[in-house]
Amino acid sequence: MKLWSGRFDKNTDALTDTLNSSIAFDSRMYREDILGSIAHARMLGSTGIIDIEESDKIIAGLNEILSDIEAGVIDFSVECEDIHMNIETLLTERIGEPGKRLHTARSRNDQVALDIRLYLKKEIGAIQSMLAALMAVLCRQARANIGTVMPAYTHLQRAQPTTFAHYMMAYANMLRRDCTRLEDCLARMDECPLGSGALTTTTYPIDRWQTAGDLGFSRITENSLDAVSDRDFIIELLGCLSILMMHLSRFSEEIILWSSWEFKFIELDDKHSTGSSIMPQKKNPDIAELTRGKTGRVYGSLVALLTVMKALPLAYNKDMQEDKEALFDALDTVKTCLPVFTAMLDEMKLLPENMRRAAAAGFINATDCADYLVKKGLPFRDAYTVVGKLVNYCLKSGNTLETLTPKEYSAGSPLFSDDIYDAINLEKCIDARSCEGGPSRLSVTRQITSIEGFIKSYLPDFQKGGQDPG
Repeated sequence: MKLWSGRFDKNTDALTDTLNSSIAFDSRMYREDILGSIAHARMLGSTGIIDIEESDKIIAGLNEILSDIEAGVIDFSVECEDIHMNIETLLTERIGEPGKRLHTARSRNDQVALDIRLYLKKEIGAIQSMLAALMAVLCRQARANIGTVMPAYTHLQRAQPTTFAHYMMAYANMLRRDCTRLEDCLARMDECPLGSGALTTTTYPIDRWQTAGDLGFSRITENSLDAVSDRDFIIELLGCLSILMMHLSRFSEEIILWSSWEFKFIELDDKHSTGSSIMPQKKNPDIAELTRGKTGRVYGSLVALLTVMKALPLAYNKDMQEDKEALFDALDTVKTCLPVFTAMLDEMKLLPENMRRAAAAGFINATDCADYLVKKGLPFRDAYTVVGKLVNYCLKSGNTLETLTPKEYSAGSPLFSDDIYDAINLEKCIDARSCEGGPSRLSVTRQITSIEGFIKSYLPDFQKGGQDPG
């Protein structure tokens, strides 16, 4: 018999039970549901709403159920619909009448709002730790490749010289923002909805601050209607996860390009690649491709929940049960992608000679050539035109800026002298960009140190992988 069946003359049919039940997916919140019920029972006892002896029996029974669930000896029932009613039914079966008092001054509406928040506080912390581990790999790769020259691109065309370390720090900064976005999201959801009841609280003299404190919340929700019908904290989290996956997807695209024969900047370890069923020469970057593909899956969860919530009046509506499958799938997807993506980057092999060769062949020091003329007194726009004509000449004659003769340079502008070759040296071009944020050794080392300091707030045992210069 369902706990709410008193109003009804007939039982629900099997198809209704199947559609209505959420135990298949909300059972993962069993721990949060039990912890919330323990805090609620303790508050009911301490305020005198129920006898303290009954409160103690409820708490003992809930702890026993928690142990049995984690031991794998409990099967949940579809007929009991959800994790909340499953736990309450089990409790009443075990301890009798006191179990029926647990739901005093509480509704499933504030229960589920509580359980989701408790669950997400734990999940956000786990994802932040995974992001920190990924950033640690990027820092290690960067420290090992401070001087590894490669081309940087705009429009997927070789643009200016940079280093692999500078590239890694670009993604590390994106991931750091992902971490802080999650932190901001967590701060906004850190309020306890328990005590809001179905929608207008309760007539019992409950102590909402007690339960909030017991459960580790910094504050309580201020409006009960909002507390039970709000899901914007889930939508915000899905937005954060979507941005995170967008960053991983962009990074995946780079890995896919760099591991191709056309680039051959890196080689992925066999452990993180697959082969072809028909082409024996193939080594496919499937981890990067799957991460790129699964990004759309997380986007789908965000759009799904936005669509569910867009026209719901206050307060609770059953449509909102659709929040959990989308949320859990997004969380699972992110938590599946991050560790394997981290391992892939950690164990990939760099091919620095190919990177250096590509950098040398793309006229990516043309801006430095123009800057050379500007420093000799020529206006930048005129210098730009001079160097553009030199590049055009090189393309027609089969030269590069490094192979032009002094005579050919002088034909372009009398301001050129023999020191032009030093000015367009790729390594010197990079180290000349020493302002904050640039690719010089000093600048990138500062960037790495900054990220490493951030990592320690999430991985206290983290040790940076090298020494700062000077």
